[in-house]
Amino acid sequence: MKLFSNHLYIVSTPIGNLDDITLRALDVLKKSDIILCEDTRRSVKLLSHFKIKKKLVSYHKFNEKKQLTNIIEYFNEGKILSLISDAGTPLLSDPGRILVNQCIKNKIQVIPIPGVSAISAALSVSGFKDQFLFYGFLPKTENELVKLLNTLSFNDFTQIFFIPANKINFYITNFKKFFKSRKILIAKEITKIHETFIREDIDKIKLFKNSLKGELTVVISENNNKNKKFDEKKIVNKIKKYLKNYSLKDTVSIISEIEKTNKKKVYELCLKVKNEKIT
Repeated sequence: MKLFSNHLYIVSTPIGNLDDITLRALDVLKKSDIILCEDTRRSVKLLSHFKIKKKLVSYHKFNEKKQLTNIIEYFNEGKILSLISDAGTPLLSDPGRILVNQCIKNKIQVIPIPGVSAISAALSVSGFKDQFLFYGFLPKTENELVKLLNTLSFNDFTQIFFIPANKINFYITNFKKFFKSRKILIAKEITKIHETFIREDIDKIKLFKNSLKGELTVVISENNNKNKKFDEKKIVNKIKKYLKNYSLKDTVSIISEIEKTNKKKVYELCLKVKNEKIT
């Protein structure tokens, strides 16, 4: 395969098992003059395994903008550049978007070298519908998370998230509130020796007693509970709870989307609760 100096090659690398790298990816990395990578210490281990010795340039979320001028200069010098992330397909919750847009602006071709992705790997074994939404990393604070999940819960598609393992209980607790009656797949150490897939109904899944390490790929099934019966008593109890911390408008929005029920009915009950007509 011939490489060109006015092209940026986006190269997918293994997420665990080194045998998952493609022959094309190896060819591109061997022929690159410069390899842009998140963490040079991690990338050198991968490259050394395949006996590839190239100039590595650190390119991560903290220096993306700062490195642009230098990278464009490399192209002007006729260098062949490729971009890799610590693992998987670059730009999917990894740095690179700023660079890609700068390349497009400068008429530099951006070429994908496909390969492994935790997103497609987890989805392929989930058993859930392949119409999906990939969000990436969720907000860390509860207020921001609640606002987001309030919106995402209205989406009927399969949904995929990246979650730090040590925060999994925090997110499961909130998933239980917003994704009732759906199923969940928690993928841990995909393609590695201790690869694990945890499958359960969100309503039934228990919090983890022991802390987990690393990064998890979490897949939540499509919504198959669209015709749920309107449970007034249950809705009223939720209204009383949410009105303590949210406005009437936000309470209506949150509950109607969590319960997948008629917003007008929820609004009417909210008014009754607020006016103390229901105790």
